[in-house]
Amino acid sequence: MARSLNQWLWRHEFWLPPGITWEDMKESEDIHYPQPHDLLLSIPFALILIVIRYFFERTIALPLSGKLGVRDKLRPKAQPNPVLETFYTTHCKNPKEGELINLAKQCNLPVRKVERWFRRRRNTDRPSLSKKFCEACWRFIFYIISFFTGLAVLYDVSIQAMSPPLQPSLFWYYLLELSFYCSLVFTLPFDVKRKDFKEQIVHHAATIFLISFSYCANYIRIGTLVMVIHDASDCFLEMEKDMRSDTDESDKDEETEKVQEKEKNGITHFNNITSKNCIQRNGSQQQNRRTHLTNGHAKDR
Repeated sequence: MARSLNQWLWRHEFWLPPGITWEDMKESEDIHYPQPHDLLLSIPFALILIVIRYFFERTIALPLSGKLGVRDKLRPKAQPNPVLETFYTTHCKNPKEGELINLAKQCNLPVRKVERWFRRRRNTDRPSLSKKFCEACWRFIFYIISFFTGLAVLYDVSIQAMSPPLQPSLFWYYLLELSFYCSLVFTLPFDVKRKDFKEQIVHHAATIFLISFSYCANYIRIGTLVMVIHDASDCFLEMEKDMRSDTDESDKDEETEKVQEKEKNGITHFNNITSKNCIQRNGSQQQNRRTHLTNGHAKDR
């Protein structure tokens, strides 16, 4: 029963074009078709790309960042405090108001100083601009190379009505793309963690799945076209990251801190200034009223 069902399910009329049977799909010395085990080569190639990236960032991208004027911002460091450091490393990096009050009592410090200490400690852990530039520069160079490589592969592929056998250029292009995204997954713990970190993980996983599926299903030509189009747009995206001068969130924290200090410490001064202005205006109005009355143009009601 199971054998007959299996034979019925895999009939060539359901899966292949008219006139093509499974016998025609068998490999020979001259004809090769995609096999799932071919994708295992992407793992060692991903490790090779990681090594190439390491030397590229140290020898090319980092000196280039200095020539382009990318400078790491000098952030004020948090003063050594064992109690706050222990809480920062073991509990959380952004304590709530109640936790700030308890920590302030333990350290015998004002709450504002404890809050400032945590803000500066978080800024210390944030990646520098040079690291962000090196990461974006590596991706930009790869997408440029991959884009022109894909164009050359598409030009090299012969146009056929049926699914063509696996050509060496298509195989190596697929292996290059799959190895690159595998290398990005391997380096996720060490790369810059942005706000879309979780979405980035989902994106890499979906990309690896789609590349692998299109290869195993022999959708290689359309898959190559899709990857070329995506590489063309990713080039401009990474170039925009390269040209961005500052993406640190520490600037927002410093601006927030200044605004809060102005709100807390400057309200009294602002009220004094406004009250003085009101007094001066009232005094000037009374003086003008006296002058107006002395001239005899109006009567006091």
